Amino acid sequence: MQKKKISQPSEMVIIVTYRCPMRCKMCNIWANPTQKNQEITPEEIKLLPKVNYINLTGGEPFIREDLDKIVEVCYTKSPRVIISTSGWYEDKIVELAKKFPKIGIRISIEGLSGKNDELRGHAGGFDKGLRTLLALKEMGLKDIGFGCTVSNNNSADMLSLYQLCKSLGMEFATASFHNSYYFHKDDNVITNKEEVCANFEKLMNMQMAEKSPKSWFRAFFNMGLINYIEGNRRMLPCEAGIVNFFVDPYGEVYPCNGLEKKYWMESMGNIRETSDFMQIWESEQAEKVRTMVRRCPKNCWMMGTASPVMQKYIKYPLQWVVKNKLRSMQGKRVCVEKCWYNVGQDPVQGDLRGIF
Repeated sequence: MQKKKISQPSEMVIIVTYRCPMRCKMCNIWANPTQKNQEITPEEIKLLPKVNYINLTGGEPFIREDLDKIVEVCYTKSPRVIISTSGWYEDKIVELAKKFPKIGIRISIEGLSGKNDELRGHAGGFDKGLRTLLALKEMGLKDIGFGCTVSNNNSADMLSLYQLCKSLGMEFATASFHNSYYFHKDDNVITNKEEVCANFEKLMNMQMAEKSPKSWFRAFFNMGLINYIEGNRRMLPCEAGIVNFFVDPYGEVYPCNGLEKKYWMESMGNIRETSDFMQIWESEQAEKVRTMVRRCPKNCWMMGTASPVMQKYIKYPLQWVVKNKLRSMQGKRVCVEKCWYNVGQDPVQGDLRGIF
């Protein structure tokens, strides 16, 4: 029987460090830092394949003294590189942007000043993040914006941040907190679901009223977050490890960052143990991991794994967008209803209700 050929990945996330100056309540990466001498090096990153998009994240990427060398290598691998950061190291961010003016920067801000600093565990974090974004905008950078992770008590601030971003002409990305090995958390649970989902619905209505199709599809993504918060199955299947992958600071290649040992957690391989990334990507171990993804019970809905399937199964998000854009034009609210699109995925995938 001929072995099924797997296509090359088109997106990758590199977790360059678990060191972090923040003390976020929804993430314990900071309490589980990597040792500087154990972290993935620019030379090792050269082993990774060429892709359409790279996200550098942490921990806090700007804690790396050689981040500029990492970015330099990444630009030989992809035309688009985005760094997710707390914004704490203002001067370092501005300096890097001068060297790489096409770089994308997403600063994690969880609310307005008081709420952000409470949730991220550092006074002055909001001011630093906003100052940095304003400095980058003044420099002419285009691919900049906020990333907001919604938890139990900041969904109202999310709406204010969205309005601030829109007035500044910046990008606005949303997420809901999750549990995973990556965050070192297993108790992230939204308890005030009704309030949080209502605020996401308000955000979706504002996005659908915009002129930008990109905002309309972000509203669909936020519909997926409502679906996730309510504990339903993923609207679209998870195909992590097929078009995208994560590399941790130790060189391990994972399909995603949502894995939990209590369900399953397995690496596809380690780039430190090969001279050719495709040996990992096309290995029996990688295919075993993809098989586990196909039956993964978690209903995660994160941009890194939702975006690829939104693009692959575009007709479903498109139908939703057309329907709700017409409603918006008629002065009607977005239709928030349970959505599950059957594209032939395993019925076990994304359904935690069958586990306990």
